[in-house]
Amino acid sequence: MDYDLVVRGGLVVDGTGAPGYRGDVAVAGERIVEMGKVAGSGRTELDADGLVVAPGFVDGHTHMDAQVFWDELGSSSCWQGVTTAVMGNCGYTLAPVRADQRRLVSINIERAEDIPAAALAEGVPWTWSTFAEYLDAVDALPKGINYAGSIGHSALRIRAMGERAFDSVATEDDMVVMERELSDALRAGAMGLSTSRNKGHTTSDDRPVASRAASWDELTRLISLIGRESSGNFQMGGDEGATIDEHLRRLQQLAISTGVPVVNNTGDPNAIPLFDETVTRGGQLWILTHCRGFSVLQSFRSRLSFDFLPGSEWTHVRSRPLEEQRTLLQDPDVRARLVHAAHHGTYKPISSADPFEPDFEKIFTMSDAYRPTLSVAEEARRRGADPVEIMIDTALADDFNTIFVQSFWDTSARAFYAQENEDKFATLLRNPNTAMTFTDAGAHQGQVSDCSIQTHLLAYWVRERQLFTLEEAVQMITQQPAKVWHLRDRGVLAPGYAADITVFDPATVAPEIPRVVHDVPGGASRLEQRAVGYQATIVNGQVFTSGGQPTEARAGRLLRSGKA
Repeated sequence: MDYDLVVRGGLVVDGTGAPGYRGDVAVAGERIVEMGKVAGSGRTELDADGLVVAPGFVDGHTHMDAQVFWDELGSSSCWQGVTTAVMGNCGYTLAPVRADQRRLVSINIERAEDIPAAALAEGVPWTWSTFAEYLDAVDALPKGINYAGSIGHSALRIRAMGERAFDSVATEDDMVVMERELSDALRAGAMGLSTSRNKGHTTSDDRPVASRAASWDELTRLISLIGRESSGNFQMGGDEGATIDEHLRRLQQLAISTGVPVVNNTGDPNAIPLFDETVTRGGQLWILTHCRGFSVLQSFRSRLSFDFLPGSEWTHVRSRPLEEQRTLLQDPDVRARLVHAAHHGTYKPISSADPFEPDFEKIFTMSDAYRPTLSVAEEARRRGADPVEIMIDTALADDFNTIFVQSFWDTSARAFYAQENEDKFATLLRNPNTAMTFTDAGAHQGQVSDCSIQTHLLAYWVRERQLFTLEEAVQMITQQPAKVWHLRDRGVLAPGYAADITVFDPATVAPEIPRVVHDVPGGASRLEQRAVGYQATIVNGQVFTSGGQPTEARAGRLLRSGKA
């Protein structure tokens, strides 16, 4: 028998956690049709000897809602073995929206998700009013990878309430509009509803984003509708004014009372008992996890914490072209003023997406993309210098290409890799109620987000530390996120499943150090992160990347809830 494609002789790790085995995967059209020892030949044959053949990775928490319109590839996710990205998280979507509300939807997204206003204006066609029409627009695009999307609570409120969405409680008439739009979106294939009550999420005109003005009763009513009309889920980021325990207890009650699967961003190992308890009481409560400390990336070619020292010497220096900055940074008097301002100035970041006030014990030079390195403070002590000067000198020596990583963790980011913390996170990642998928890809363009966490998992936790088997790790980034978003024919290699396949070298797979690229509509730059060790990704039966480079194939599809 002849097939369209046969991936031959690799270590098949099917995504279920079952032991890997040497075998072949045969594809006809968009589906896997045979596995094991395949006797027939393929029109295209891929030699996977010495490589792992896994399901395409599922990037479950992204903000690609706008980028999908100007980036056919889906970078940086596509470079990390990802074949499916779920959009519409944290309440941020581009629909539903009336023509006279586009500005409100844009300002709601610009700052909180760090997507430039010019990119939204120039790169997004805005040809829709309903969420169903938005999905149709995405469906019609040429796409290298698959996309699915939830509807955002902020957009729902703006559609129903206009300007009042940012500061008012919804009326009964408002609720009727929101329920109608949500119901229509679910019928059109929305994966569910998302919201944010994160106090750091603000609009570009300095207001709380629209979803933060909603009452808990409003949320409960909308989520109850999901439970009545669909199998969709509810995703939430943050809970302003509530402790972590109060927040999680609310979510537990919501999951049990409505029957709706609840997805939470709190990747805290201490929350495991509550999540397990929720399941025993008949609810579904998922934790989205990371496999490294949350962080922001900064560089002289993008943004620095020091850029948020208004009126300081840094404002003067950073307003100049890079070559002029080079000269100024080498001037001893200028440098002394920069160091003083960095230590004694008042930092005023505009949003939670910005590099925040520096803690030099938590800032690391990214000389290695996945192994821990010395902090800037540690390096300064080693050299007997000031940490600000270390950052300046390092950047000058590397033509400003150096990337600095600042951790969000309360202790040194390197402490994340201490044995005690590693053991805690290994327990979290192994829990059946977690999914290792929280990249924010498509947002925070100046800091890359954490788009390479799938690759980091394979490079650091599997190869370097050997705390997980390949089978365990692959399941975390394939079957688990596919379960969360009910992607019933993705995340596993089996006959009848979609032929989304990632082929990688377990001995070399690793993230690369990010680089600045200039490809955002409106002229803005962004950080892009690629990877090594991926031999191929196959999307719906077609080879999309080969040897780390894209092919001409654009077989990605829009995946709708309840449909294959």
